[in-house]
Amino acid sequence: MCYLIAKDFNKVGSIAMRHAGGKKLVQFERKLIAQIGYERIQLVAISRPNAYGEYAPYRFVDTEEEFENAVKAM
Repeated sequence: MCYLIAKDFNKVGSIAMRHAGGKKLVQFERKLIAQIGYERIQLVAISRPNAYGEYAPYRFVDTEEEFENAVKAM
């Protein structure tokens, strides 16, 4: 299990979603990057949110659809 994090370089905090990882996560990340690009938002997979204070505070979402919508609204 891991967490996918989306961080806007110009804002405090990030969006987080718990994910099983693997191939499905890679495909989801590629889909998002194709839509949002690399310029403003960083996507990263981490093991434990509390170990990565630079992305805090976290706003947790439950589904890929919620995550995608939240990232697009950043």
